[in-house]
Amino acid sequence: MSELTTIARPYAKAAFELAVEKGNVEAWNEMLFFAGQVASDEQASSLLASIPTAAEQADVFIKVCAEQLNEQGQNLIKLMAENERLAAIPAVAEIFAEFKAEFDKEIDVDVVSATELAAEQQDKLVAALEKRFARKVKLNCSIDETVVGGLVIKAGDTVIDGSVRGKLDRLAVSLQS
Repeated sequence: MSELTTIARPYAKAAFELAVEKGNVEAWNEMLFFAGQVASDEQASSLLASIPTAAEQADVFIKVCAEQLNEQGQNLIKLMAENERLAAIPAVAEIFAEFKAEFDKEIDVDVVSATELAAEQQDKLVAALEKRFARKVKLNCSIDETVVGGLVIKAGDTVIDGSVRGKLDRLAVSLQS
């Protein structure tokens, strides 16, 4: 996966810079997400692999995506096909989405709790996290009964474990030391 990321980064960066310049970052994000889904599809991948030339691969890919790709998006697909990089399109979409989130000053935060959080609790959590990260926060809440109580918050590389399970685990480690 890291090889695909290395291959995909320059394409994502160029697409992002063009999208910012043209003022259509959201459209590019949607376009690349769709193209990434097509490239990830097993049937589409095997079909593309069976086509001998890059130009034909690009044509088929563009036809599958139909009106989902604008002219610049089609040019990106042609360029990636010429360089035999169509398999990297899902990684390009993922990296582009990261660039967009940074540009929009947004961060996705995964919150795991033992029970479902009420809307008021979520609002308070969003407000506190926006203050801490100085970004707009998008919560992704999930339930895991093994947390026992409290929350586990993951935002990028930052993990805040305020769960009872985490505290018990830390206590057990300190008692064993």
